[in-house]
Amino acid sequence: MRQVTRRELLGMGLTGGAAAVLAGCTTPGTTSVNAQPVVPAAASGEKVTLTYWAWLKDLQKVADIWNAKHPDVQVEVSWIQGGNDGGYQKLYSALAAGGGPDLAQVEMRTIPEFMLVNGLVDLRRYGIDEHEARFDPTLWSQVSYAGGVYGVPQDSGPTGLYHRPDLYEQAGVPVPTTWTQWAEVAPAIRDVGAYIDAFPLDDTSVFAGHAMQAGATWLRATEDGWVIDMAGEATLDVARFFDAAIDDDLVTTSTNPFTPGWYAAAAHDKIASLVGASWGDALLQSVSGSEGKWRVAPAPRWDHGYGSSFIGGSTAAVLANSAHPREAMEFAVWMTTSREGIDAMIEHSGIGWSPARDYIGASREGPSEYFGGQRYNTEVFQPASKDQNPDWQWWPITQQTFNILGDGFRRKATGGTLVDAVVAAEQQTIDVFRQKGLTIRKAEGR
Repeated sequence: MRQVTRRELLGMGLTGGAAAVLAGCTTPGTTSVNAQPVVPAAASGEKVTLTYWAWLKDLQKVADIWNAKHPDVQVEVSWIQGGNDGGYQKLYSALAAGGGPDLAQVEMRTIPEFMLVNGLVDLRRYGIDEHEARFDPTLWSQVSYAGGVYGVPQDSGPTGLYHRPDLYEQAGVPVPTTWTQWAEVAPAIRDVGAYIDAFPLDDTSVFAGHAMQAGATWLRATEDGWVIDMAGEATLDVARFFDAAIDDDLVTTSTNPFTPGWYAAAAHDKIASLVGASWGDALLQSVSGSEGKWRVAPAPRWDHGYGSSFIGGSTAAVLANSAHPREAMEFAVWMTTSREGIDAMIEHSGIGWSPARDYIGASREGPSEYFGGQRYNTEVFQPASKDQNPDWQWWPITQQTFNILGDGFRRKATGGTLVDAVVAAEQQTIDVFRQKGLTIRKAEGR
C-alpha cells in the first residue's frame, strides 16, 4: 500500500477550524509539532518519566518490566475509558490545554482524526523506520500517512470462524470454507434449532470487516482529495448477501456477539458459529459449560478478495505535547515487538493479535485446552494475519460514518435493507466531508 501524502490527508483545503469541528474539540494548535525542531534525546544520566494513557487492563505490570531494566526512563500508566466511551475526549481536552500524556492508546481507525488536530508526533523524525521490519506490513500501512508514521501498531484482530463441530455434525453439514457454502449449510443449522451466526445491526465495524475481506476500499486519498467507493459493487454484494441471510432467518439480529443474550444462547446450543476476531477467543471462554466444544477454522472466503479481515486494532501513539518523544517511541517499540513485552501484554492485558512480524507470543504457540487441544493461533490466525486487504484506508470521520451506517441498518427491522443503508450512508458521508471542508468525489464509473 502506498503512503498517503499530507496533501491527500487534508483533502485539499481542511482548515484548522474545520479540523477542530471534525474532532469535536478545540484544536491543540494550527502549527504542527512536526514542523518544529526535533526534540533531542535525554542527556546521559538524565531521569525521564513517561506517562501513558490506555484502556488496557494492568498495563503498568508490562511497563514495570521495562522500568526494571531502564532506570533512567520510567513509564507510568494511567487507565482511561475506551476511546469513544470518553477516553478520546479526555485526550483531546488535554491536548487543547497544552498537556496530555507522552503516549496514548489510539485505535488505528482514529489516527487520521488525531492527525487533523495536530495531535500526534511523526515518529519518522525519531528513527522509527529502523524498526519497520519488526512489524506486520499491513498494520504498518495503517499508521503510515503524509510521508510519516503516526503510531506504533499495538494489536489487531484477524478474523476466523469459531464453531461448534458437534452442532455441525448434528445438522449433517460441513464447516463452510466459502461464504457461498455458509449460505448453503445455514438452513440445516436452523433445522437443529441454532443460528449459524449473529449479525449485529448496530456494530457496523463487523460489516466493514466483511466488506474489507471482499476487497472493498471505502475511501482512499488522492492528490485531488478523497475518493469514496463505499457503495461500490464489492460492498453491495456483501450487503445483498446479508440482506438475504437476515430475511431467511439464517442469522440472529436480536443479540450481538458477547452480550448477555448471546452468551445465554451460546450456552444453550443456539449459536453454531461466529466469524470473529482473534481476540474473541478469550471472550468465548465465558460461555457457560463450553470448554472443549469449540474449534477455530479459517473465515469463509468470498469469490473475490482476501482470506481474512481485521476487526479492531490499536496503536501506542506519541502525543504532540510529549517532552520526550524519542524515549516514548523506544518504549512503544519494545512493548509491541520484544518477546518479553508481547508475552507480558498477553498475560496481563489480554492484548489482541501481536503486530510483530515474527512473534505471536509464547502462550499462543501451543495447543489450547479450551479449543480441544487445537493449535488454532498458528493454524488459523497466523496465516489469516498475512492474507488481508492491504489497500484499506481509514478516513477522518470513520466513527461518524459507522454511526450513520448503523442508523440505516437498524431500519432493517422495519422493512429497510442493508443495501439501501449503504447507499444512503455513502451520500451522507460525502455531505459530512464537504461540511468539514474536505474534498471528496465518487469513484470513477459511479
